[in-house]
Amino acid sequence: MVTTDVQTLLRQEFELAKAEVRQEATKASKAAGMYGGAGFAGYMVLLFLSLAAVLGLANVMDGGWASLIVTAVWAVIAAVLYQRGRTQMRDVSPKPEQTVETMKENAEWASHPTK
Repeated sequence: MVTTDVQTLLRQEFELAKAEVRQEATKASKAAGMYGGAGFAGYMVLLFLSLAAVLGLANVMDGGWASLIVTAVWAVIAAVLYQRGRTQMRDVSPKPEQTVETMKENAEWASHPTK
């Protein structure tokens, strides 16, 4: 009887873990699609803004120097964004927290079952 209960409990925990991971993956994929679209639109805006900046600076200095200045600004922005993304990625936890907690509770219960 206890063996059947433990098997049922483990099956339920496995199903909970699958559902939890599936739900989070669905939310993440939808958000990633939105980020992708926004990223492309932002890329186009920045591309044309950079071109406008180069052309604007080229009115007061040589075009090569204007291009170099705009490129240097983008290099600094890229370095800052990379560093911030790297820092935030360290906080990501891929394990299903709720399932881990209930598995600990189940393991404790299984070692001291009551009727």
